[in-house]
Formats: sequence, C-alpha cells, structure tokens
Amino acid sequence: MGELEIKNLTKVFNDDGGDIVAVDDLDIGIEDGELIVLVGPSGCGKSTTLRCVAGLESPTSGEIVLDGTAVTDQKPKERDMAMVFQSYALYPHMTTRENMEFGLKMATDLPKDEIRSRVEETAEMLGISDLLGKKPGDLSGGQQQRVALGRAIVREPEVFLMDEPLSNLDAKLRTQMRTELQALQQDLGVTTLYVTHDQTEAMTMSDRIAILNNGELQQIGTPLECYHEPKNEFVAGFIGSPSMNFFDVELDAADGTPAFVHEGFTYELDEDVYADIEGRGDRFTLGIRPEDIELAEADDRNSISTSVEVTEPLGEVTYVYLDIGGQQYTTTLEGDLVIDPGRPLRIQFPQDRIHVFDEQTGEALRNRSRPADDDVDSLPGFQSANDVEAE
Repeated sequence: MGELEIKNLTKVFNDDGGDIVAVDDLDIGIEDGELIVLVGPSGCGKSTTLRCVAGLESPTSGEIVLDGTAVTDQKPKERDMAMVFQSYALYPHMTTRENMEFGLKMATDLPKDEIRSRVEETAEMLGISDLLGKKPGDLSGGQQQRVALGRAIVREPEVFLMDEPLSNLDAKLRTQMRTELQALQQDLGVTTLYVTHDQTEAMTMSDRIAILNNGELQQIGTPLECYHEPKNEFVAGFIGSPSMNFFDVELDAADGTPAFVHEGFTYELDEDVYADIEGRGDRFTLGIRPEDIELAEADDRNSISTSVEVTEPLGEVTYVYLDIGGQQYTTTLEGDLVIDPGRPLRIQFPQDRIHVFDEQTGEALRNRSRPADDDVDSLPGFQSANDVEAE
C-alpha cells in the first residue's frame, strides 16, 4: 500500500515584513501506485508541499497521512519515503555503490548480502552496473541522475518524492530521462509525488496534475481534463504551449444577436454559448488555443482580419504571431506553409472550441467541446487486451 493524503495542509513562514503563506489549505489524495505532478510557477508552494510531506518542513496546520496513519510528526527516516533532489545530493567521496548503499546502511538492519543484492539489481535495472566503482565527479549529469534514482529505489519505499529531478539536464537528455522515469515508475508501481515548474513534464508524465498558484490548489485532474476543461483562466493559460490566447471582450445583445465585441473584431454567439453566460454580466475573457484557430475566407461568419508579425517554423508546425486590435496573439499552422511577416491573414474561432471566463473571477463559464476519446482497439495496429491474452 502507498496511499498518501495531504489534508488541509497550510504552511506559513514568518518574515520581518509579516507572515508569508506558502501553502494554503491544500487537500490532495494520492492513490496507491499513482504518479501525481505538482506544477505551477516559481513560489506557488509546490516544493514547500513536498518538503512537508517528506518531513523536512513542519506544517503550520494540517496532516500528512500514509496508509491511514498520520505521519505529520514523524521524522523523515520514519516515513517510509525516498526523496530525489534537484541537485542529486550525491556524496562526492563515495562510489556509486557506496552512495546507493548509504541509506540502507543508516536506516535499516538489512544484512550486507541483502544490501549488495538490492544495489546490484537496481543498478542493472537502471543500466549503471558498470558505474558502481566510479565516483560522482567521473559521471555525466544523466548518470548522476540515475544514481540518485537508484539510491531511492533500493530503499523500496511506499512513496517516491521527486523535486525537479530533471532540471539540471540538457534538453535532449531531459526528454530521454522523462520517458525512462515514467516507464520505471509504472514498472515499480510506487506512489510518486513529483514536483516541476515545467508543464510539459506534468502533461507527459502524470496520471493526474495538481496545479498550484500562490499556495492554493487551482485544479487537479488528468492532463487532458486540465488541458481541455480548465477550471479557471490561470489553469487555461498555464497548461499548454504556446499558451492559450485571451481576449477582453464586451457582450452586446441589444439587437437580438448576442456578440462579443473586441477592438479587433465582433464575434456573434451561438445560442448554446450565450446560454452559458447569460446573466453573468457584460465583460468576459474569450479564450482559444493556438491550434484551434482556423484560416478563413472574408465572407465566413466571424472571420477576423489580422496581419502576420513573426513566424517560427519548427518543421512539423509553424507558430504564427498575429496582430489583432493592436495586440499580439498566436496561432499554429501546418509546418509546410510559408508565410511572410507583414502578410494579411483571415482567421476564425470555431464556436465549439472557444473558452469563456468571468473577467473578474477568472472562473471558466464555458469550455471547448472535449474531443471524444478514441477506442484504440479499433485503430489499425492496435490489439485488444482479449486478443493479446489469446495469443
């Protein structure tokens, strides 16, 4: 079992200028074997939360519960958790083997043969068996990261705690290690709480994402739930790259055809969209993701006249930065389209792909229609579970 509960966690730091609330009444339940990623901007409280779970910080209030037992007041070594730090925290004078053995020797009564066996099995799993005699100074960043992971794995804990473990790696190695980490966690089936500021890591690695801002939980859900159905404007803007486009608009329903009015366009609303916002005031934020914007003809309903400011060709796609009403916005087009800066362009926002937020609170009043989940068993190349068992 590795069920972890963070119950009404609050952490307040005392500063000369007053109290600083780092974590504010955070409530998260993590199932056995689940990988949850805490993500948010710098200073949002994610690392403080992890340190409270690990026992490196004492909560101001709230509880940390592991498998039904409160561990809030227990020392870190008593919590059956293993932490992987951003800095790797390897002892420079010790070999890889000694670094991986150290925690077991200090915190357990395991015999030497059992410790040696665990270290060698874990080293083989991570592909670092040939590094057991080397010291950290002789290892690359990726190799040091594997050693830090191995040191955590050999303890066979109930929970892994990972604090931005990939942030010191270069882009290519970071992508590789991200995949390896995810596969390793799935193989081991250990409950994992992972902290990062990188929303790409959060989207690609997690079973669920917990998005924090200013110490408060904004939303928790699967990556696709948070992407397609953000609960507020902050989540919508934080998850996704390039970020969602936001337009400050005013509702005009005077002539019987409700429409959003912006400096650069007028956008007529369908009945179902208007029904979601009717009676909620007259100022809203219209949101649409870059990939949901479509090219349009001049006579298309709700087509918008823009001009191209900058293009960023990436091969598969091209990011095109547009001027709309004196502000810059982003759309994503096919990579083989060559568009020169300064060229006029007409676009449209499909009505089933827009998001609408309350201008004052940021609350999502309407989200785009979520794409249907495909049944992979019906796609070419995929086999159903029953077919695989039959073989």
